[in-house]
Amino acid sequence: MNALVEKWPRKLPGGSTELSVVIPMYNEHEVIPAMYERITTVLARLNVSYELVLVDDGSRDGTPNMIKALAERDTAITAVFLSRNFGKEGALTAGLAHAVGAAVVIMDADLQDPPELIPQMMQEWKKGADVVCMRRRSRRGESWFKRRSAHHFYRLLNAISDVEIPPDTGDFRLLSRKAVYALQQLNERNRYMKGLFAWIGLPTAIIEYDRLPRVAGVTKWDYLSLFNLAFQGITSFSVAPLRVAMAGGAITAFLGVLFTLWIVVKALVLGDPVQGYPSLIAMITILGGVQLLSIGLVGEYVGKTYYETKQRPVYIVRDVMRSGRAAGENTGRSDGKAEQESYHAAA
Repeated sequence: MNALVEKWPRKLPGGSTELSVVIPMYNEHEVIPAMYERITTVLARLNVSYELVLVDDGSRDGTPNMIKALAERDTAITAVFLSRNFGKEGALTAGLAHAVGAAVVIMDADLQDPPELIPQMMQEWKKGADVVCMRRRSRRGESWFKRRSAHHFYRLLNAISDVEIPPDTGDFRLLSRKAVYALQQLNERNRYMKGLFAWIGLPTAIIEYDRLPRVAGVTKWDYLSLFNLAFQGITSFSVAPLRVAMAGGAITAFLGVLFTLWIVVKALVLGDPVQGYPSLIAMITILGGVQLLSIGLVGEYVGKTYYETKQRPVYIVRDVMRSGRAAGENTGRSDGKAEQESYHAAA
């Protein structure tokens, strides 16, 4: 039996680091200056020891150079550079693995999720919440279709999933060290982080807020990417699509039997000759579509199993730059420069 057990170390790896802020980035060079200024201003007012974990997810613009420059001059920054673009779920996993704070805040670099809410999140954490979810009350700067599709998706996912995922919540949230360790015990490769945050089942608080437009740059999420993410969430936390396909096959077979009986009755009792070609082509087309759809759904789940059996790492780290203070280690440096670590692989 492979059960999730409590293995929370008594001593935090970060020593006196109370707060880590994990920020995954992909081609975000336009927003980095404003992001860094706003977040550091908020964190300075908190009067707590903190670190910023900036994860470059294989960016192709100036993002890596800007992160490197920040890490060289700010001892509170841990810069993680992935070997290529692994996607946001992989970058989040990497950021959580390198965060050392007693509390970890996850947020995007585009400042749609205001860092000014971090003090309120910290208050809920100190009251005993292991997970503080930020529920979007409004989503400014987004199209009507995107808002409505996201609204209905969360409710559909909750309806078919065994895990209750807080609706209208993104990745913007706070995790306690206990929650981070719980997530690190989940070894699956196909990761839908919003579902995993809910799956661990630790005490959760919810804060509502108004999401803002992007400060700079453009979104990296087109509708196809959002659809793929939604489908990933559904197939990761529910087998309902397989059951729907099975039910659809049963209904189609039942209707086919009724149609066959109707044809026999018309031919034998009413003397009506069978109208062959149009009805035959229609039935073949319908049945072929249902079969292909069902095979495709089965193939999606088989493909997930195939990727899991390969046991490939979720991400690979190319370099890490961190200061002794941010890592909770005494490096003996007095020049404020960050040490650089090189990795060949990470889980």
